[in-house]
Amino acid sequence: MGSDAGQVTAFAVILTVALLAVAGLVLDGGLALSQKARALDIAQAAARAGAQELDLYKFRTSNVAELDPARAAAAARTWLASAGADGEATATTTTVTVTVRRTATAQLLQLVGVRELRVLATATATAVQGVTEPGT
Repeated sequence: MGSDAGQVTAFAVILTVALLAVAGLVLDGGLALSQKARALDIAQAAARAGAQELDLYKFRTSNVAELDPARAAAAARTWLASAGADGEATATTTTVTVTVRRTATAQLLQLVGVRELRVLATATATAVQGVTEPGT
């Protein structure tokens, strides 16, 4: 009869590597989700800050709430800088869009060569006039 020596060891090594990979996905995936939530918070706050920059001349002369795109984008970028976030901000006369990039350093996934996990979050704020209902 043949010898079974060494087969349990190979199975244990493969199982251990698989368990570490799953643990890495759980731990590092959670870290990446946390960074994504933080990036979205920053993007939303920066977009809201930019959406407050109305074109006051247009508002006073025609009672229309439009943004000053240059000032709105600058206000959003200022908010990003104060939060220490990496991202971009653009604005039109009606909306401000902010995109934030963040990086989570991998903990367990470094064992398989993944050093960092990059996340991206985008938020848009719209200047509205008066009281509106949700979704309008």
